[in-house]
Amino acid sequence: MKKIVSALMLAGLVGTPAVVMAEDSPHTLSGNVTLTSDYVFRGISQTGGDPAIQGGLDYTHASGIYLGTWASNVGWIEDYQGYASGNMEIDLYGGYRGALGPVSYDVGIIGYFYPGDEAGAVTGDTTELYVGMGWKWFSAKYSYSISDETFGFANSDGSDYLEINASYPVGESGLTLGAHWGTFSFENNGAQDYDDWKISATYDMGKLSGLMSGVTLGVAYTDTDADSAVWTDLNNQFLGEDTGMIWISKAL
Repeated sequence: MKKIVSALMLAGLVGTPAVVMAEDSPHTLSGNVTLTSDYVFRGISQTGGDPAIQGGLDYTHASGIYLGTWASNVGWIEDYQGYASGNMEIDLYGGYRGALGPVSYDVGIIGYFYPGDEAGAVTGDTTELYVGMGWKWFSAKYSYSISDETFGFANSDGSDYLEINASYPVGESGLTLGAHWGTFSFENNGAQDYDDWKISATYDMGKLSGLMSGVTLGVAYTDTDADSAVWTDLNNQFLGEDTGMIWISKAL
C-alpha cells in the first residue's frame, strides 16, 4: 500500500516537466511515471506477479537522435537468478528515429542493468541492438543481444527477439486497442525459447478532465508457451503464466 500511495503522490507532484524548453527549441525533454500491478517484459513477469513502480526520462533532438533512461523494481534477480541482493532494473538507451514516406524507422542500442550482489550467479546485465519499423497501426521490432550473457543465461550472445505489434485508436474516444506477438530465441540455451502474446486497451484520462491531462489507464492480458520447468523461480512461481494486469501512467 505504501508503494501505491507513493507512486500516486509522485504522479501528482511531478505533473510539470523539470526542464522547460523554448517552443522553437530543437531539444525536447520528457518523462513518465507508472504504477502497474505486474511488470511483464516479453511475456515474463519481472516481479513474480507483484506491483512495480516505474519511471523514465527521455531527450530527443529534432534531427531524430534520442537518449533515455528508465527504471523499475524487479524480483527475478534474487528469486530466479539467485543474486544475494538486487531489486532494480535500470535501462540506458539511445538511437535515431526517422521516416521514409509513410514508414517510420528506429535504430538503436539499449543496456539493461541489474545492480546488486551477484554472489556467483550469471549476470543479468544485457546489451541489445535493435531496429524497428512502423506503418499506420502496425509496427515490428527486432532485437539482437551482443552480451555474452543474455538476461542471466550463459554463452548466449546472438540471442534475439522479434515482435509484431498493432495499436488502433478508436476514433477520438481516447481508447486505444493493442495486440502483440513476440518470439524469443536464446543462443545455446534452446530450452528457454518461447513465444508470447498480449492484448491490451488504454484510455486517455484527459478526455474526461483537463486536470487528468497526460494520465493513461491501461489493462492487458498476456500469455506465453514458455516451459514452466525452466521459467519457474525459487518461490515456485511460473514467471511465464497467463496473467492480467492494470496500470496507470503519467506523462510529464
